[in-house]
Amino acid sequence: MTRRLLMLGGTEFVGRAVVEAALDRGWEVTVFHRGRHEPPAGVRSLLGDRTVPDGLAALADATGTWDAVVDTWSAAPRAVRDAARLLAGRVSRHVYVSSCSVYAWPRPAGYTEDAPLVEGASAGAAATDYSRDKRGGELAAVEAFGSECSLLVRSGLILGPYENIGRLPWWLNRIAAGGPVLAPGPRDLPLQYVDVRDLAEWTLGAVEAELDGAYNLAGPPGHSTMGALLDACAEATGARAELRWTDPEVVLGAGIEPWTQLPVWVPPGSELHASMYSGDVSRAVRTGLRCRPVQETVADTWSWLRSLGGPAPVRADRPTVGLDPAVEAKVLGI
Repeated sequence: MTRRLLMLGGTEFVGRAVVEAALDRGWEVTVFHRGRHEPPAGVRSLLGDRTVPDGLAALADATGTWDAVVDTWSAAPRAVRDAARLLAGRVSRHVYVSSCSVYAWPRPAGYTEDAPLVEGASAGAAATDYSRDKRGGELAAVEAFGSECSLLVRSGLILGPYENIGRLPWWLNRIAAGGPVLAPGPRDLPLQYVDVRDLAEWTLGAVEAELDGAYNLAGPPGHSTMGALLDACAEATGARAELRWTDPEVVLGAGIEPWTQLPVWVPPGSELHASMYSGDVSRAVRTGLRCRPVQETVADTWSWLRSLGGPAPVRADRPTVGLDPAVEAKVLGI
C-alpha cells in the first residue's frame, strides 16, 4: 500500500529532508508551501500562505486524504491550530516537529519527555517566543487530532544539508577560509545533535509504526565531540586551517557568546551545556532512531554548500551566528 504524506512547508531544511525521505520510500507526497522555493521534484504542489486571510484555501480545496501531515511551524501557534482543524478528518496522523525548548528552563541533566514544560503557551496564541510558540503548536495539534493520533517530535540541535540557521555552514566556511581558527575547547566536549536526514527517517518510521506522544529527538549525548566536528570540517573542506584550541575561560573572558558567536559550542560544566546536550533520547532510540557519523553529516553539508553557487539560505527570523574576524584575531593574538 502506497502511503500518502502532506507536508506543510517542505522546501527548506527539515521539511525538505522529510519530503525527500518520503519520496525515497515510494510515498505520494503533497507539499503545501508559499512558493518561495521550489519543492523537490515528484511532489504535488499546493500554494498558500497561512499567515494571511484565506491562506489555506488551496489546502481546503484540495481533494483526497493523507496518512499523515507533518508540520514544522515555529511562529504563532494559531497557524498550527487552523491547519490542523482544517485537516482533521482528512488525515490519519498529525506529526508536529517541535523542540526540546518546550521544556522549562533550565532543563535538568538527563531530562526525559516527562520534564516540566514551559508555562503560558496557548494553541490559539499569536507569536510570543520560540519556546512557548512551539509548545502552543503541540497543544494545537493535540487539540485537533487527539493524543492518540498526534506525534510530537521534540528535536534538539539539527545539523545537515539544507540548514538555514547557519551553524554548521558557518564553521565550514570559516575553516575553508584557512589560517588560524579559534577552536573553543575542550576538544572532547560532548555534543548532542541529530542529522536532519536521520530525523526525517525516524519520523516516517514512526508514522508507519503509528507512534503517538512526545519523543526527544537527537543523537545520544556524546555521539560526537567539538573536536570531531571541527576535524571533520577541516577534512571535508581540505583547507589549510590551524585549529587553535582555546580554554573556555579565555573564550568567555573575551566576551564571546556561546552558541551564537561560536555556533554549537557551549562551555563545559555549565547550566547551558547540561540543558542543551544531555537529553535522554532512549525512547527514540528504542523506536528506531539511527544516527550517522559526524563525518558524513559534515561532508554532505559541505557538498551541498558548494553546489549552491552562492551563500547558504538563512532564516530571517533567527539571530545571525558567527564570530567577527577582528574578535577572533584579538583572542588569538594575531
